[in-house]
Amino acid sequence: MPRRKNSTSVTSAFRRVQVQARALLADLRKQIRGKEAELRRLKEEETRLGHLVGRSVGNGNAGVGVGRGRVNWRAVLAQVPREFSAADVRSIRGLKQKRPSEIFAAITRWIDAGLAKRKSRGVYQRTG
Repeated sequence: MPRRKNSTSVTSAFRRVQVQARALLADLRKQIRGKEAELRRLKEEETRLGHLVGRSVGNGNAGVGVGRGRVNWRAVLAQVPREFSAADVRSIRGLKQKRPSEIFAAITRWIDAGLAKRKSRGVYQRTG
């Protein structure tokens, strides 16, 4: 005659699996914290070495990237005077090496987005 499983043996087996899963989850969280700490250390080392060679590195906190990486053009717009020219935009740190076409493309995007308007030839004004 086959043995019947009672509900307590199924429950205890489930509890054992739950305990194992909790232990694995705790271990995984510990490993993630270790990897995140290592990543922070490596990013700090990258920043120090970047400063050593005279290059700012993009760490996600910089408003305007120097050298490589994407430029946050909204942050650039916030840094120019209320009335500005393309030369004012170029004077923002990190934009000296940008081509004029990139500067004017950004100004055009600002105008299209309603963030700036053209006052006269070569003179623009931030709105708001």
